[in-house]
Amino acid sequence: MTPLELSQRLEFAISVSREAERLILSYYLSPDLVVDQKRDRTPVTAADRGAEELIRDRIARRFPDDGVFGEEFGETKGRNTVRWVLDPVDGTKAFIHGVPLFGTLIGLEADGELLAGVCRMPALNEVIYGAKGLGAWWQIHDQRPRPAKVSRIERLDEAMVCTTSLNNWREANQLKAFERVNNLARETRGWSDCYGHALVCTGRADVMLDPLLNPWDAAALVPILREAGGTFFDWTGTDTIHGGSGISTNGFLKEAVLKTIRE
Repeated sequence: MTPLELSQRLEFAISVSREAERLILSYYLSPDLVVDQKRDRTPVTAADRGAEELIRDRIARRFPDDGVFGEEFGETKGRNTVRWVLDPVDGTKAFIHGVPLFGTLIGLEADGELLAGVCRMPALNEVIYGAKGLGAWWQIHDQRPRPAKVSRIERLDEAMVCTTSLNNWREANQLKAFERVNNLARETRGWSDCYGHALVCTGRADVMLDPLLNPWDAAALVPILREAGGTFFDWTGTDTIHGGSGISTNGFLKEAVLKTIRE
């Protein structure tokens, strides 16, 4: 993919995420919101389905040869090596409880390489985005975008660590690992889902730990994090979104985190 093609797709993703934001917010805090359960017993709403349908429709119109892989409607094969990876509402549990820490994730890969991503937080009016060679950017409200940069904290005992539900740690059989990290870190906070990773991308947190993670939860965030100077890897230390887990760090803390969770 040429730099121009990548830039065009990134601009498209930013624009379509704004469209999805308007749809999602039309359901947010609604007393009439209906919450269904999927087969895995996780919640889903019309906002999740509607936002993914909207994004898929826009992709089909603008880039009809590209493939799409989304949380709600699975995979649509493309006629080239480009694929969009979608999580329309990452943090549905937060969304249905009226907590504003949910986001829309749009990732882009070509030939299996993650190249670009957009993470928009509709209820916070905040967006971070980035692409390989184009930098990472952070925009709050209507302010001008600023470069997104990770922190420079080098010690775990000085780090702000974000994580997800304790139930996920329990399901992954990693409660002892959580206790070790929690005992060492300066602060541990449950700012979970994409918001925790976004905080690392923008230097507001130093580590985000996800003991259970799907590919669509991370595909958009990895290119942003890399361009911001950080690292993403699974519980084994492998740079992949397909390992069933995911850790974002500012780069300096990768080895300390891996050592702590493996002890």
